[in-house]
Amino acid sequence: MRYQSGQTAKLVEPNEMNFLPTSIVDSKRLSILVWNIFKQKRSECIHFLDTYANTTALLLLQEAQTTPQLINFIHRNHKIADQVPAYTFKDVYSGVMTVSNVTPINAIGFKEKEPLIRIPKSALITQYQLLENQKTLLVANIHAVNFSLGIKIYNQQIKLLLNQLATHEGPIILAGDFNSWSRQRLHILYRLIRMSNLKMVNFTSDMRKTFMGRPLDFVFYRDLAIDQAKIIHTDASDHNPLLVDFIIN
Repeated sequence: MRYQSGQTAKLVEPNEMNFLPTSIVDSKRLSILVWNIFKQKRSECIHFLDTYANTTALLLLQEAQTTPQLINFIHRNHKIADQVPAYTFKDVYSGVMTVSNVTPINAIGFKEKEPLIRIPKSALITQYQLLENQKTLLVANIHAVNFSLGIKIYNQQIKLLLNQLATHEGPIILAGDFNSWSRQRLHILYRLIRMSNLKMVNFTSDMRKTFMGRPLDFVFYRDLAIDQAKIIHTDASDHNPLLVDFIIN
């Protein structure tokens, strides 16, 4: 689903292309915010998003729900938001959402059912034009499956997403809530990331959400340079957002 300022929500068809893309940036800098927003349960969530709406090129959100408050945020800040609904309840869709100032060249959605509770988690790949004569940027936003006894479905979901990135020639960002709370999950994640020639963003002051002592949120990248990366402490969600400023090579 696509939500756009001044327009009604629309269903984006598979392989629907934007043949007149606008560059996502107007300089060599690209700033992103990655955040599980906890279904907007806490009152300060939308205010926090407003704070970073004009200083980031991309907001990669997990557990985003299409409440009136979030839809108003999109319209008020003249944004374009693409969402893969994992599930719907009382006409409110929930899933990963990537928010930008421009329409992506294309978008591909994925869903994977939780093995135990059978409620899906979603992932989204969007592609954006960079500066004139530059290659395009591929952005993958994921909320990984959580409730499983083994690692088969987790491995399947991560591998499927990375297979979609493998053929892209140009910069890549892969980020989100990976639910990497076990040693086995972290091992799979790190192994697949190395095989895909992606690098991990490291944070000096690491205040990422953890479970069982392991971080859940990550940013991985390729063919970009890092200017700065930090984690912002907030009570607006049960996760702290990750803010990364990239330099386009």
